[in-house]
Amino acid sequence: MGRRDKANYYLDLAEMVAQRSTCLRKHYGAVIVNNDEVISTGYVGAPRGRKNCTDIGRCIREELHVPRGERYELCRSVHAEMNAIISAARERMIGGSLYLAGVDARTGEYIENSNSCSMCKRAIINAGLSRVYIRDTKNEYRIVEVEDWIRDDESLEGKFGY
Repeated sequence: MGRRDKANYYLDLAEMVAQRSTCLRKHYGAVIVNNDEVISTGYVGAPRGRKNCTDIGRCIREELHVPRGERYELCRSVHAEMNAIISAARERMIGGSLYLAGVDARTGEYIENSNSCSMCKRAIINAGLSRVYIRDTKNEYRIVEVEDWIRDDESLEGKFGY
């Protein structure tokens, strides 16, 4: 068996981190890497001290039939990307990469066309990260240049992700 390529190695770590997620809908994990060193990790969960959706056994967005990519203000959770960014010093992130892996909480299947939401994109831009690797399958991923998010400002066009 050959050695795992670096991108999938870090995406495997993100997938492992996602196992700590407490969302009833999606389990995401994020790993920030710079100069081949893991800087921080994050997963989806309620803010510290608050009850998680898994604790209360309900998802308000699901109860209200809110479609993917809409009304995140109703969500109890902090996204994986945000949690990873919160846990790292900006000077250690500048020029680095974020690795993102997400699976459906019920089926365990990879999230199709996964992407960071508009709020996480803003945080990623301000953190100074250069690239986002997004897992599509166990061995396939996309690379997003953060500069593209800066240039193609979705907030001006009404396009949103996640």
